[in-house]
Amino acid sequence: MYNKRICVVGIGYIGLPCALLLAQSGCSVCGYDIDETRVSDLNAREIKLEKELRDIFETEEVQKNFYASTMMSRADIFVIAVPTPINHDKKTADLTALKQAVSEVAAVLEEGNLVIVESTVPPITMRNTIIPILERHGVDISKIFLAHCPERLLPGNIVQEIVCNNRIIGGYTKESAELAADMYRTFVKGEISLTDDKTAEMCKLMENTYRDVNIALVNELGEVCRALDIDVNKAIDLANFHPRVNMLKPGIGVGGHCLPIDPWFIHEVSPYNSTLINAARHINDSRPGKIAAVIRQYAASDISQKFMLLGKTYKPETTDVRESPAMEIYNILKNEGYHVSAYDSEIDTDQCLMEMIPECRFIFVLVPHKRMMQELEECLKELKTAGKECPAVITF
Repeated sequence: MYNKRICVVGIGYIGLPCALLLAQSGCSVCGYDIDETRVSDLNAREIKLEKELRDIFETEEVQKNFYASTMMSRADIFVIAVPTPINHDKKTADLTALKQAVSEVAAVLEEGNLVIVESTVPPITMRNTIIPILERHGVDISKIFLAHCPERLLPGNIVQEIVCNNRIIGGYTKESAELAADMYRTFVKGEISLTDDKTAEMCKLMENTYRDVNIALVNELGEVCRALDIDVNKAIDLANFHPRVNMLKPGIGVGGHCLPIDPWFIHEVSPYNSTLINAARHINDSRPGKIAAVIRQYAASDISQKFMLLGKTYKPETTDVRESPAMEIYNILKNEGYHVSAYDSEIDTDQCLMEMIPECRFIFVLVPHKRMMQELEECLKELKTAGKECPAVITF
């Protein structure tokens, strides 16, 4: 039976699901975090979670095996899952939280311990940043095990993703990778592939960069089609009949914690060799401004007229607003003095769309949540039945 003592460092979007699944598998798990409120809420069982994660949290095994703490504990395995955001001015990774976490882990490391970094990092971070920090704290790298296992999670479907997705585990040594794989096999049903730490770092970034570049392509094609008065969606549908073409559809931009950030981590370490990646990032980053410009055209005659934006999250069927292009569009227009409101069915659960739309002349759908689109349809039907004028609906 796998019954290691595990300390998960950072119990947010990534760390908490991992910690709970490890606890459910029988491991003794400490969730370490510097956020005292989050730690207190977890220990009081008052934290808000997705239903599937809540179900796991309430199991007998987790109640017995998991606790949260603001004190770093000794363990057999340390899983570091702290944020690595982007420095927006420099377009480089902000590794402040990661460096602090590694330093704190180093203070309690013992011979034979395994350290796993799940945080997304630029290539060579394990060797150029993490190992030097450990060594400065007196850790003999030859006497511990070190691995990088980048997370692969999708907000809104966390449990399914963390359990069923394939995982890449990069060990600083072969034995490190094998020991890390043993831990993940306690709950991962997907295929586990072993490699070195450098390759694992790069793989995660390549996955999200692939998506970002392909999204940039269709967003640019959308701008070309708009200039030529061509229906881009119809053109893409026809182009996709080709057996080796499978284009996405244009959107309002790219959001979330991964796609708008990870490509910059590659560009950071090799700018000369990543000009396409750089161009794609600028194309996608420019989308909110271009969408805002289109919306301005509808209000060109009267800046004071009311209109509404539907959707605040970075993608449909989630409550995640990190790096949300929809929120950027809203802020652009609001700061320019437009009379604009925003509604999101997944966030604004205490509001009623029907009470908000009668005075709006236009409704712009930015993020088409299924429930929200159904709600909108019912509202418009009710207005028509009452003989009232319906706002024009424009979908991006």
